[in-house]
Amino acid sequence: MGSTSIYEEALKPLREAAQLLNVRPDVFEAIANPQRTLIVTLPVKLDSGEVKTFTGFRVQHNDARGPAKGGIRYHPDVTLDEVQALALWMTMKNAVVGIPYGGAKGGIRCNPKELSSHELERLTRSYSAAIACFIGPDKDIPAPDVGTNSQIMGWFADEYYKLAQHNVASVITSKPLAIGGSKGREAATGRGLFFIAQEASRQLGIPLKGSRVSIQGFGNVARYIAKDLHQAGSQIVAVSDSTGGIYNPRGINPDRLIEHKTKTGTVKSLAGAKEISREDPLTVDCDILIPAALENQVTEKNADDVKAKLVLEGANGPISPDADKTLREKKTTIVPDILANAGGVTVSYFEWVQNRTGYYWTGEEVDERLEKVMKSAFTDVHETAKKYNADLRTASYLLAITKVLDAMKALGRI
Repeated sequence: MGSTSIYEEALKPLREAAQLLNVRPDVFEAIANPQRTLIVTLPVKLDSGEVKTFTGFRVQHNDARGPAKGGIRYHPDVTLDEVQALALWMTMKNAVVGIPYGGAKGGIRCNPKELSSHELERLTRSYSAAIACFIGPDKDIPAPDVGTNSQIMGWFADEYYKLAQHNVASVITSKPLAIGGSKGREAATGRGLFFIAQEASRQLGIPLKGSRVSIQGFGNVARYIAKDLHQAGSQIVAVSDSTGGIYNPRGINPDRLIEHKTKTGTVKSLAGAKEISREDPLTVDCDILIPAALENQVTEKNADDVKAKLVLEGANGPISPDADKTLREKKTTIVPDILANAGGVTVSYFEWVQNRTGYYWTGEEVDERLEKVMKSAFTDVHETAKKYNADLRTASYLLAITKVLDAMKALGRI
């Protein structure tokens, strides 16, 4: 990434949409900057007895539309700049799909793969205690992100419960089912992405059946979207993870690949597939590209080589603004992250609602509600794009900014 500020990059489409709406510069500053930022120091005793100090962050970007909402990321490259960008994207994402939340994000600079389960638990409990006064079911509701999972959410919740001296299930989402998690949450981001793919196929005339799909990243999001697209008749021709990639122009069976990765820890060496690099899925010959790894994967360096007609952003910020411009000039259709991968936060919202009411839905009910939200949001964005003669990313930001500004005006903040 070099010296590029991810936060400054994240502001570019926001600024472009704000200019189309004639938002005054002073008002733009009010929606562009995070409201609150917390940096915490986390000394943790390792299994060896050594004490290692980690740095954690929590950023609340905007709470005009409701309590802040966003995940917690454990990754060695976590920075405050990155967390601020992710919090901004969460504000926009929640607004696009109509969830009554603002945006937030958190992270700890660490490599979770190098920590034992006991070390991860101690780190998580330390972080929970450090930010406890900053969060709450009516203030800021965390969830998992890269490098975290439902078990980590369980540890986080337990530490918060101890400090609150009572159980507050709605303080965090994507918890294990045994402590108030929602059915359908694990599959939600990938499932929501599939509903977006279906609607994009219908409204944009890009067929799913017979399409060749390439996926960068093979975590939770990619596994579910790969299975759904495969069942819809698409061919998964390339996949990669942090260890490398594989390619098979005749198609890769996602169930076989999931079984293989579960056994070996990598997508590499799958029988019948050619090994490629981690970045190669971005530029292989395909109809649909799903970057589902990290931000800034498609840049000005490789954008010209992207061959897909449709890009579904499974990760947050996987395409840099310069690359986005290049792809638009090539007439590539991009469904942006703040719309495409909003299924996860949507079902997190469902979980929060269920926690608050004490009434839990079936998996079928969750799936039906998710489908309705995602397809309705795509239609709203598509109609906005036609109204303003804009691409889908700009249309998504136009919708989001309008909703955030309306809330801030109603509160008297601007």
